[in-house]
Amino acid sequence: MKESFFTDFPRLAGQDSEMLPDSNSEIEDQYSQLQYCANCNATFFQKEDSVHCPDCGAVVAGLSVDDLQETLVIKDYRDAASSDAGSKREDPITGQDLHVYRCQSLIGRGGMGMVYLATHRDLGRQCALKILLPHLAKRDPEYVQRFLHEGRAVATLSHPNIVTAHAIGEERGYRFLEMELIAGRALSHVVREDGPLMPLHATSLIAQVASGLGTAHVKGIIHQDLKLENILLTTAGIPKIADFGLAKRINADEKLAAPQNLAGTPNYMAPELFQGAPASATSDVYSLGVCFFVLLTGQLPHRGSNFNSLIQEVTTKSAPSVRDLCPDIPLEISECVSLMLDKSPANRFQNGYMAALFLNAVLGQVQNIEAMLHEAFADNSLVTWKRKGQQYILEVRQSEQRKQTVFIEPSDHQMHERLLLIYSTCCDAQPEYYEEALRLNAEISHGGISIREVNGETKFVMVDTFPRSTVDAEDIRKSVVAVAQHADDVEKKLTGYDLH
Repeated sequence: MKESFFTDFPRLAGQDSEMLPDSNSEIEDQYSQLQYCANCNATFFQKEDSVHCPDCGAVVAGLSVDDLQETLVIKDYRDAASSDAGSKREDPITGQDLHVYRCQSLIGRGGMGMVYLATHRDLGRQCALKILLPHLAKRDPEYVQRFLHEGRAVATLSHPNIVTAHAIGEERGYRFLEMELIAGRALSHVVREDGPLMPLHATSLIAQVASGLGTAHVKGIIHQDLKLENILLTTAGIPKIADFGLAKRINADEKLAAPQNLAGTPNYMAPELFQGAPASATSDVYSLGVCFFVLLTGQLPHRGSNFNSLIQEVTTKSAPSVRDLCPDIPLEISECVSLMLDKSPANRFQNGYMAALFLNAVLGQVQNIEAMLHEAFADNSLVTWKRKGQQYILEVRQSEQRKQTVFIEPSDHQMHERLLLIYSTCCDAQPEYYEEALRLNAEISHGGISIREVNGETKFVMVDTFPRSTVDAEDIRKSVVAVAQHADDVEKKLTGYDLH
């Protein structure tokens, strides 16, 4: 069986079966081996002599795990499995029956419960069974109520990009939530193990997640803890959102600048949440933007050495552009990330549905230029082209063995105002050419001559433009041919050479 994940828990090796205990006090002992990162709101098994979180770099020495009330995340499941996973006291349920479920093996564990690979005996299907341990559930009745409320709410969601909740219940003091079993990896593990994704792949995944998020928002359900650990990738490559409404409460003490009762993962939280605003669809969109940023760059947009410094960073500084870190990322994609990470909730997409619409539009914009070039010049042996970042460079052969280079690229306007620029360099914009250039410009029916800086030099350039949203392959074909011919004619008449 392939490695399986449920919510934000990595798979652990299953332990030997043991009777359900009357007391779970021994289970608490295991957490003394864990370290807690307040910025990630997660635990991990710390390597010897290391005081930094392996994910965000925050200093974690001296923080107590025992004070936490919410579910914890074990980041490095291989270290967890090798440390003392064979100890029976860590797993009181494997091999036992609970309600209609046969619990086969432990696939995740945390401060508030455990997650098991289980089989529904009546239906014969495998599932992921999240179980809250009785003594830990008593610590926070409010969490149990949220667990029940959100479990029922998420059960109403039906979307291909949301993990399905099948049932919720209680037996012998163990509250459980039956969820769809996802065989695959969390997106956090994909980035950690494989590195950043290609821009189009990352955008496609985030667009699908946004669609699922939008369905929840329409029903009034806010995720509150959207992060890469809570997005699972199936073996077919389909992303699914897990852990709706089960945001982890942050252990903020009186010395911290943030308000009390924060819930979520600080590295993914919108700035207004640190200022006391309630969670909303737009704060979910911000979290989605952080996910997008990490998928594209492999880095978090904001980092802090401790909780307070992270809050200061998130609330006062704008997120860097993904193109500053990865220049090859298309401008349209970079703009989408920036909109999601805007400090003001009013400037972001207002819900997952709106984010999905824009992301799919961006996917179309990025892909369609290339598709239109194929359609326009597939059978034209006189035109060859290649892509360099956002720019497409076409070589168009002319008569008398001349050739002309044409460039196609989007303008720098806002997305909804963007133009597609089609241009070609004629020659140096020398003063003695001005009068003749003006006369030639009057004779041109398609495009026009302008003066532009090209590689630090002032040039006459033949330019044609189209609205990015409506241009088609035939527009591009006619424009490229006309711009190349006119630019070559101007160059020939003004200089007598074939330089461009």
